[in-house]
Amino acid sequence: MKFVTGFRKQLNGPQTTGREYRNLSSAQHRIRHDDNVAITVRDGTTLLADVHRPAADGRFPALIAASPYPRQIQNLGAPMGFIEAGDTEFWVSRGYTHVIANLRGTGGSGGTFGFMDEQERRDCHDLVEWAAAQPWCDGNVGMIGISYFAIAQLEAAVQKPPHLRAIFPIAATTDLYEAASHHGLVSSSFVTPFLSMVGLTADRGEGFWRSLPLRIAREVLHLPPLHRKFGTMNGEAAVTMLRQMLKLPHNPHPWDEFWLDVNVKHPTRDDWWDARDLTPLLKNIHIPVYLGCDWENVPLHLPSTFIAWKALTHNPNVRMGMLDKFGLTWPWESLHTEALAWFDHWLKGFDTGILDGDPVRYAMPGAGQWRTSPSWPPRAVVRELALRADGVLDAQEGKEGARKYMVLGAGLGRVKSSAIDPPDRLDWTSAPLSEALDVVGEIELRLVASATAADTAWIAVLQDVAPDGQVTDVTAGWLRASLREVDEETSTPGAPVLPCRTPVAVPIGRDVEYRIPLVPNARRFAAGHRIRLTLASDDQDPSRPAIMNFRHASVGTSSLNTVRSSSRLLLPIQP
Repeated sequence: MKFVTGFRKQLNGPQTTGREYRNLSSAQHRIRHDDNVAITVRDGTTLLADVHRPAADGRFPALIAASPYPRQIQNLGAPMGFIEAGDTEFWVSRGYTHVIANLRGTGGSGGTFGFMDEQERRDCHDLVEWAAAQPWCDGNVGMIGISYFAIAQLEAAVQKPPHLRAIFPIAATTDLYEAASHHGLVSSSFVTPFLSMVGLTADRGEGFWRSLPLRIAREVLHLPPLHRKFGTMNGEAAVTMLRQMLKLPHNPHPWDEFWLDVNVKHPTRDDWWDARDLTPLLKNIHIPVYLGCDWENVPLHLPSTFIAWKALTHNPNVRMGMLDKFGLTWPWESLHTEALAWFDHWLKGFDTGILDGDPVRYAMPGAGQWRTSPSWPPRAVVRELALRADGVLDAQEGKEGARKYMVLGAGLGRVKSSAIDPPDRLDWTSAPLSEALDVVGEIELRLVASATAADTAWIAVLQDVAPDGQVTDVTAGWLRASLREVDEETSTPGAPVLPCRTPVAVPIGRDVEYRIPLVPNARRFAAGHRIRLTLASDDQDPSRPAIMNFRHASVGTSSLNTVRSSSRLLLPIQP
């Protein structure tokens, strides 16, 4: 048992969605640390947790943060993509117990990691009920943390533990398939490093994570000048770091088995994926839920944020806050004041003002302002832009025609001839805008195209082009052509569309209309800027745009793809 005093640093990132709160808990408690606390779940497996609680008499609400990431370094202060449990000092000093637990098979916890399976959901339920029964807890339990920590919150909530009062799942994933395979295209630059990283960290023991070098690193990383720099580190930097970790050895079990499951054994949606899809279970959640994400998180957590919002329409106590660039960085410290207002209301009964106003609050990139809406998506008018044969993106199609580009399958070894070969991608760019255009909501590409292969990929990226030529990636959409079937009766423009389970070959040389949802987003395209859509069939080449540098495994076919001018980009424009 250890004690720590003092309330150290200014937290990085936006702390609220642009509003003031009242009656918030103040920082007043010293901290007591209990490491490696054993928690026995219902099947007899022992999970380990570090319990950080106020060094004072009495009972306090508990906030549980559970994940496969090392619990011992969640307060290290390093800008690493798995330090996401929240700032312990912030929470404990304000009268909450911060329980940071390792899911089974990680961090010394018993059993075998299940990767969002049913057993993991049961474990999360049991963690909640264990905390509620402890003498330091007043029976009110919430959950906190982003990314996998947010997934664990939803996993617990669908199990309906009696003492779980509210959750704050920012940057969650509800469906493993949609995170690992974007409409049939494997997100290879994420899945492989992620599994390797979890396997690598799970292999390291207590002596490593609590070693003297890491204790020294903790002191250095919390120095204010260095700490402030971490507030503007993005996801691309995190992916680069994960790739470097691939070079380090680790126990292959069960991590390599999961890699085979994701990449080889289950190429399309099947029972294995269904067992790791929380979406149909979200109807069981009736406790308050605060959703959110950053707009840049297009290839990972952003789609699930809106899937969860729609699946929770039965629940009157759901709120959502969307953040601009650098809204979620590592270590995660943003939105802590927002979360404090949430938990003070639901766990302590304080009147904080968290429920005042519209339930949806979002940053508007390009406008530098916060906006609100009574629902998602906000009211908008759909504007159709034609992918013209001359490469212009415009409301008028102009002369009917088509454009072609080529994708080469892996291993051909052909030296591309710029004299005779078609390009390897296409761009359509609008004229400079005469006035600002606010795009907010669900975006869709209605693509009319043919291919000379029985399968190909469609990778679309929407961009903002400034007058000086600077390009900002806004959002993206993906589709494996053989998984194109859509239920037209239930699907709406831009809404998440589940790929069919059985691939259907593309009719070679014949035009097909594809519905490709781009991940919903928000962006002000300023006057003088241009809107650009890029389309490719392989994004492994670093010269091709890929948001957060998340790239996809190649379909492997060579094809000459023809795009008709009857194709349309559907943009939701705010009046």
